[in-house]
Amino acid sequence: MKRLTNWVLDDGINMGVKLIIGILVMVIGFKIINNISKKFLKFAELRAVDVTIIKFFKSCINISLKCLLLLVIIGGYWDVKLTGLAAILASAGVAVGLALQGSLSNFAGGFIILFLRPFKVGDYIQAAGFEGTVEQIGVFYTNLATVDNKLVMIPNGTLSNGSLINYSAKETRRVDLVFSVSYDSDLLKVRRVLKEIVDKHKLILDKPEPFIGLIQQNASSLDFTVRAWVKNSDYWTVYFDLLETVKNRFDKEGIDIPYPQMDLHLKNKQ
Repeated sequence: MKRLTNWVLDDGINMGVKLIIGILVMVIGFKIINNISKKFLKFAELRAVDVTIIKFFKSCINISLKCLLLLVIIGGYWDVKLTGLAAILASAGVAVGLALQGSLSNFAGGFIILFLRPFKVGDYIQAAGFEGTVEQIGVFYTNLATVDNKLVMIPNGTLSNGSLINYSAKETRRVDLVFSVSYDSDLLKVRRVLKEIVDKHKLILDKPEPFIGLIQQNASSLDFTVRAWVKNSDYWTVYFDLLETVKNRFDKEGIDIPYPQMDLHLKNKQ
């Protein structure tokens, strides 16, 4: 009985020590793997490798090394029989497959995005009801930074199977603005003023040629459209510049900007 007690105590202590050591090795190993991933990222950046590919494979390396470390600790150090675990997983294969269906779809979607390249890190996109700048294309999720600096994580499966708008794909974009004037305005004068504003703006491209024209006769206004081509990076600068400049110039030239109004006719009943 004494031998049995000593054996149980000794074996229990040994198992407890191995458990603690294994957990410590796991924590330290995860930190080392994170450092390796960061060094890989810096090394690849120095080699001028595409940042989109770098960040994707950084995620793959990080997850693969951590899984390998877990297998070594569980099977090699803790002496857990992985064959039994494999048999259990095999018997529950259908349930596991259904549970991981979404994750596998996102994993495959990440590779589709990586090789088809509908967008890359740094592009401004709109998809799945969100829009922002792509910060990272991970193994399962793509991270977007919105204009107000919120982090949005969109599943790769959703991005690879859905529609999206990539605002950064082309070098140039067209600024479309509509300016309303009253029916009393001199149309030739309005066109001339708008053309002068567009021609003087240094960020507006000469080709394709800007378009200025009357597009609609509303109930209380005449609508002129201005369509000007700019470099992608200058889009919002030109957009806000034109809005402010046209308003100030219209005021200076005496061109009225109408507002909705309604005429009421009252009849006296006798």
